[in-house]
Amino acid sequence: MAIQWFPGHMNKARKALAERVLDIDVVIELLDARLPASSANPMLAHLTRGKRALKILNKQDLADPQVTRLWLDHYNGLSGTRALALDASERSPSQKLISACRELVPNRGGLDKPLRVLICGIPNVGKSTLINSLAGRRIAKTGNEPGVTKGQQRILLADDFELFDTPGMLWPKIEVTQGGYNLAASGAVGRNAMDEEEVSLELLNYLMLHYADLLQQRYRIESVAGLKEIDVLEAIGRKRGAMLGGGRVNVQKAAELVLTDFRAGLIGPITLERPEEWAAWLQLSREYEAQRQVERVARELENASRSSRLVEKLEREADGPAKVKAPPKSKTPGTGGKIWFNTTPKTPGKPKPKGAAGAKPKPKGPAKPGKGPVKPKKPR
Repeated sequence: MAIQWFPGHMNKARKALAERVLDIDVVIELLDARLPASSANPMLAHLTRGKRALKILNKQDLADPQVTRLWLDHYNGLSGTRALALDASERSPSQKLISACRELVPNRGGLDKPLRVLICGIPNVGKSTLINSLAGRRIAKTGNEPGVTKGQQRILLADDFELFDTPGMLWPKIEVTQGGYNLAASGAVGRNAMDEEEVSLELLNYLMLHYADLLQQRYRIESVAGLKEIDVLEAIGRKRGAMLGGGRVNVQKAAELVLTDFRAGLIGPITLERPEEWAAWLQLSREYEAQRQVERVARELENASRSSRLVEKLEREADGPAKVKAPPKSKTPGTGGKIWFNTTPKTPGKPKPKGAAGAKPKPKGPAKPGKGPVKPKKPR
């Protein structure tokens, strides 16, 4: 099942962002260090084309440090882009962030030309927590559920440094299937838009390939080698007491346990994607989408052809078979052509008997012998 989540308030935030970005000098995009590419908003990249970008890999303390370095190198290699990593242990990240923004736009600064910065990111990426840390006080509402921030707000970090906050926002269509699962695993997607069992199985599949030792240590499983994802999930359920009657595992409860442990970093420092993996997933997704487009066009052409043939058939049926001409009519002899009738002859009936109307004719007896036919009398 593909993961998609774009509720109404996000569409409203997109329109507000499109207006705000016109006056912005630098766009800060807060990414989840455990899924840097999956948490990068392609819609934001489209809206902020031509703007300087600062990519912040947040929650780096929950991510694999070696993979985080790979992603920092990747983003710092892009034109007009800087990248740095932050985590919850950063006590005063404001100076670090302000310096990075000033390096991107050195010609902005001072009271007459204040640096205007927009900060944005996916839901539940830690944006509000970072803003509170930057401001040195609680000015942004925080929470463990996505979609806590609903409107924009302006924060003055320095006399010539204005920071504009925006609500957490996804995009209408998540192109990469694995990226959707990673977003769901991180908690960026509402619970009503995903199947937690399915998401946990996808997560376990990746962990079994790249972090099997952490998985075994956390849940005290001897080995996950050769096991299927559902087998590991059931083993976790038995270890953690997620059981139903009759010795059956409560798979839903086990899935929730795995997702909660991952989000809290209890399994260990984990990153769910590497730059080369993401490039392969993206290429595969685009090829699949291109194939779907070809099939869609072929179906539309076939449907159009069927419709055309149906219209032709209906038109032929509406015209009906060729009309048969009525038999020619003729004049009744001696009427001067005033009366007409069909020439089809009527079936002859029996002659009416002579005599009174309605009287039955007397039956004739047999002819008398010796007498021939009666001769007519001669007139006198």
